[in-house]
Formats: sequence, C-alpha cells, structure tokens
Amino acid sequence: MTASTAPQDAVRRRSAARRLLRDPQAVITASVLLLIVVLGLLAPVLTSHDPNHASLDHIDAGAGTDGYPLGGDRSGRDIWARLLHSINTSTVSALIGASIALVIGVSAGLVGGYHDRLRSLTEWVFSLVMTFPGLLLLIVLMPLTGGDFRTTMAIFGVLLSPGVYRITRNQVLGVKNELFVDAARVSGLSDRRILVRHVLPAVRGPVIIATAFLCGSSIGVQSGLAFLGVGPATTPSFGAMISEGFHNLYLSPLQFVWPSLVLGALTSCLVLFGNALRDALEGSRRRPAGIPAPKAPAATGAAPAGLLAVEDLTIAYPTPSGELKEVVSGVSLVLEPGETLGLVGESGSGKTQTAFAVLGVLPSEAVVVRGSIRLDGRELLGLKESELRGLRGRAIAYVPQEPMSNLDPSFTVGAQLVEGVRAASGASRGEARRRVLALLERVGIPDPERAFRSRPHEISGGMAQRVLIAGAVACRPALLIADEPTTALDVTVQAEILDLLRDLREEMDMAVLLVTHDFGVVADVCDRVAVMRTGEIVETGTAEKIFGGAEHDYTRMLLDSILDENTVRGDAPVAADEPLGRTTTW
Repeated sequence: MTASTAPQDAVRRRSAARRLLRDPQAVITASVLLLIVVLGLLAPVLTSHDPNHASLDHIDAGAGTDGYPLGGDRSGRDIWARLLHSINTSTVSALIGASIALVIGVSAGLVGGYHDRLRSLTEWVFSLVMTFPGLLLLIVLMPLTGGDFRTTMAIFGVLLSPGVYRITRNQVLGVKNELFVDAARVSGLSDRRILVRHVLPAVRGPVIIATAFLCGSSIGVQSGLAFLGVGPATTPSFGAMISEGFHNLYLSPLQFVWPSLVLGALTSCLVLFGNALRDALEGSRRRPAGIPAPKAPAATGAAPAGLLAVEDLTIAYPTPSGELKEVVSGVSLVLEPGETLGLVGESGSGKTQTAFAVLGVLPSEAVVVRGSIRLDGRELLGLKESELRGLRGRAIAYVPQEPMSNLDPSFTVGAQLVEGVRAASGASRGEARRRVLALLERVGIPDPERAFRSRPHEISGGMAQRVLIAGAVACRPALLIADEPTTALDVTVQAEILDLLRDLREEMDMAVLLVTHDFGVVADVCDRVAVMRTGEIVETGTAEKIFGGAEHDYTRMLLDSILDENTVRGDAPVAADEPLGRTTTW
C-alpha cells in the first residue's frame, strides 16, 4: 500500500457511498435486507417461544392467538418465532456458501487468468468440479455431514466456485492486457501486488453481481433441501415452513404465504442491491485499451560492447496454420551510455516489438527464434520474470505512447508513482512521497501537490506524459525506452517533452532508445538513427548522415514523405555543425 493509498481509498469509498445513497434501488433494497437481517438477530427479543416448541392448544391457531402473532402451524409451533429463526438460518447459509465460493473462485480465477501456464491446471480442476451433480451430491453426503446445514453449505460453496472462477478468469484475461497493468509490470511490481492492487479492483463489478447470486443460490438450496425434508427437522428454515404450509394450504393458506414472502423478498433484494452496488463502485470508470501480457523469451548469444546490445534478434508469431511468421528479423543495435538512438519506421515495422523484447514484455504467444539482448553485459533473454522485475524501474525504464491509458484510473497520480518508487527502490512511504513530489517539480509540473492528489482524468495529456517520465526516471535508470512519447500531444507540448527528455538524459547520463515514426523528433533529440522496415534494420547512422545523405531507398522515401521543399533532403546535405532540430519545418 502506498503513502496516499489510505486517503485515496477513503475518498473512493465516500464517493461510492454517495452514489448508493442517491440510488433509490440501492436504498430500498438495502433497507429491506437490513430490516430482515435485524429481525433475525433480534429473534430472542421479539419472541418468547422457542422455534421448536409445540403446543397442542395452538395447532393451526389463528393470528394473534395467545401470544402467537402469526398463529401456529399444524404442529402447534409459533410461526412468528420460526420465521425469525429461519432468517438466521438463511443468513448463515448465504455467508458460508458465498464466502467459500468467492475465496476459491476468485483466487483461482486471478491466478489462472493472469498466468498462462497455470490456466490449464485450473481449467481442469474446475471442469471436474462442475461434473458433480450438486443437489444430488449434497443429499448423498448428508449422512457424513450429520445433517448440519452449515457443513452442507460449505460443500455447496465448493460446488459454486467454478462459476466464480470462470467469471473472474474471463475478466482478468481482458484486464491483464491493459496498458496500466503493463506499466505496473514495467515498474517492477510483483505479480501478487499487481493482481491485488490493479487487476482485482478492475474485475470487482461482475464479482459483486456474482456474490449476490451466490447468496441467493445458497439460501435457495438450503431451503430446497429443507423443503424435501433432508436434514434435521429441528433446524428452522423457510423451506421446512413452506413444505408444512403447502400440506396445510387449503386449511390455513397464510402458513404457506409468510415464509414464501420473506424468502422471495430476501433473494430478490440481494440481486437488486448487488446490481446497485456494482454500479456505484464502478461509477463512470473508463478502461483503456491495452497490450498483451508478456512471456519471457529464451535465447543466447554474444553481443557487441555497449550499454544495450541487441544482436540478430528474431521474433515470430504462430499463424492459424501453425507456422511461425517473423515480425522482427535479425535486428542488431548498439546503444552507448548517454546516447539517444532513434528507432524509426512505419506502423508495423517491428520497432515496438523490438522495444518490448528489451523490456521483457512480449505477448505470451511471441516466440524469440534467435538472438541476444544484453544490458550492460547481462543477457536479458531467458531471464525469469522475477529477475526481470529486479531490472525494471532500476536499470531500465519505459515511457509509453498513450499517457492517459497507462495511468490506472482507479488511483491518484501520486499513489501510482509512490507505488512504483517503493517497488523499485525499497524506500519508505514518506521518502517515496518526497522523492515523487521533487520529481514532479523537476519535470515541469507547476503545482506538484495538486498533481499528486489528482486522478488521471483530472490532468492534461502533456501533464500525464510528464508524470510518466517522472515515474520512469525516479530511480535514475541506465536505459530509458520511450515509445512514441509525443504522438498523442500537440506540437507545443511535444517540443517541451522532447526538451525535458534531452535535459534528463544529460543530467542523469542515461541512454535513451526512442521509438518513433516522426523524423522531426529524431532530428531534435537523437544522436544516431536506425531505420526499420518490415521487421529489419535497413539503415543505421548518425543523425547528420541520415538527414544529409540517406543511402537506402526506404529511408529517402520516409524523408521525402515528411519534408517539404524548404527542408533538408537526401540530395542536400546538412553541415555537420548545423543544429538539425532547429532548421527543419514540419
């Protein structure tokens, strides 16, 4: 938990509470549920009769007879007392059945949905559980449980867990590909922390709805078993009361009506309140589009000297026919400390795939056919996720293309930055908060305190990009990968962000791998350029060389497509001492 998590969660809870209080459906159903539960809890006070006490003088007695407010049943027991104690039986059944189903189903759904290698195992286990005939199994096991409805509901909770598992798993499969989840992984957070802090809150809506149905199902099954006469007759239950009232329907129909009304009100209000609570918790939350979850590749090989050395990197994806299609073919790069290398190419050229391979966040279906990626002499391909996590945020950092989509809308800006700093550096909450505020000021945010307390939708795109840059350089990484850092920004803000990146690079002496399609950005900040086309590096060289005398036809075509008559062209070399970024117009 971060330094600002507690107040932030309190604000979120207050906001959800206000939405609930303004929702008539939530207010009415919650009031009915609360009334029913309180009546059950006050059963010893509201009635003087034991629910199993039978009086021959009160068999089928009318309402109000001798202290029997709702009359007596065909055994002479107080209907009012049995009704109140039946509420307690149903409440306990709902709590046991739903709790066990949620603990098992949600835990397995988070793990199975997030970890591809464990999904097959969880699928097999829960598919096996689903083959069991639930109601029949509960009846068969009744001799073993001794008829105790609490044990029966515990078994029923296990039988309910596959439904919760499938709901959670499906939600996790969608959410784990979100950019803010990938950003959390790049920050070096553990899988457990990501699941608890970022994935679980994003899937809670369907789980809340499922919880309401689980409670209703538990109550219904317990009542159904009691209606069939399965279990001790001494346990007060709506099902037992309905069964007795059904046999006495023509003589005293109210004996059937009272438990049916309370049971119906209880289960329907649970479902309706679950819907209202889900809507209140979700609010107007918008989930950004995402990228696939990563899988560590495996490859070995020597690499040239340099801070980052990529040699003969080849990445492929399986086609529907089972063959592998290469999207990156034989890419080799060298990036020196303090240098900015521009990786340029059209969409689909493979530049982002190359950057993701360096970060270790390739999609799970990606296959590294061959190659080597070394960071300061250490081979990255083949490292375990735990080992990569130790590098992310410390030795290597990432600035994404879409700043708003990479900030989790559930948390404030400060909470997310503090979380990343603590994960990467092990700093205390107070120290991490001070460091984040200093970073926000350093990246040019006018009011760091206000930005710290703001949610992503409350800041501009340019400010969001500055926030992400602050988080990326918080631990002074040796390598910063910036993936189209100015694409979503207007021209004025683009220039400011580029100036900031240049200043931070010089100040921290870090290397920058700049992934872009914009030669204007390249001319402004890059020392060297590598041009990619259809997964291959077609030309490399200094910025002066590329702009002054590009050799490859594809490079000249790219330059010609964005430069006008007054701009530097391949047939008009630029003087080596001329500042490229200041003599071009875009």
